[in-house]
Amino acid sequence: MASNRLARRRISAAVGGAAIIAMIGFTAACSSDSDKPEESPTTTTTTTEPSIAPTEKSLNPGGGVFTPPVTAPQPTFDPSQND
Repeated sequence: MASNRLARRRISAAVGGAAIIAMIGFTAACSSDSDKPEESPTTTTTTTEPSIAPTEKSLNPGGGVFTPPVTAPQPTFDPSQND
């Protein structure tokens, strides 16, 4: 009985090892060097940035409030539940 268990473990280990070796082989065989970008001469371009309008809330109290007023949630109490 012990020899059957040992044989099963050896077969399982051999199959697992063969699967790992096969995966490594497929990975190596299917990889290619064409994914590397070609080297090109470096060029420098200069651009000017357009003026950007501010989108944040204004510091003066009368102008442009973007956020709604904050209201706290109301507490709920259920007397039938005893925690």
